[in-house]
Amino acid sequence: MAKKEEVRVQENKESFQLLAFFKETKEELDKVVWPSREQLISESVAVLLMVILSATIIYLVDEFFSWAAGVVFG
Repeated sequence: MAKKEEVRVQENKESFQLLAFFKETKEELDKVVWPSREQLISESVAVLLMVILSATIIYLVDEFFSWAAGVVFG
């Protein structure tokens, strides 16, 4: 009988901790300052432009070194 009671106590502790976790998570999410729609769009566009710029620069450098290797070793 003692084992069954221990299991019940342990289950109650786990479920209590789970409930506390969800409560604390909700409290933390309530503290988050979400960006406005305009801010989200403008920052997303900025990130996309930087990714495109970085990819273009890497591509151009790669093509330059490929051309230079072809001239030197080809």
